[in-house]
Amino acid sequence: QVQPVESGGGLVQAGGSLRLSCAASRSTFIINAMGWYRQAPGKQRELVATITTGGSTNYADSVKGRFTISRDNPKNTVYLQMTSLKPEDTAVYYCKVQYLSSINGLRDYWGQGTQVTVSA
Repeated sequence: QVQPVESGGGLVQAGGSLRLSCAASRSTFIINAMGWYRQAPGKQRELVATITTGGSTNYADSVKGRFTISRDNPKNTVYLQMTSLKPEDTAVYYCKVQYLSSINGLRDYWGQGTQVTVSA
């Protein structure tokens, strides 16, 4: 199974916190990076945060200072700690795992998504 599995989504009031988890497949393929993306109704999917296996991170401006991405390389798991949540954070959050292929180079695999709803 190559599809990542997300968990931790739910309903929370504005100002609250949630912690998302994404478990990647335990395969022999090399994971180059993992990240979180989100898609709100009627909008394009956007990057939230990414992290490489070496620990380099990147955040969308809209979540800087509020969200923290981290990883557990031995478990092939990435986390997204979300604090000070706002209604505009409401979206389906998707985990993406980027594998390095000897044939095709970088390949992306997406999770099924987990719903995050922030109420005012």
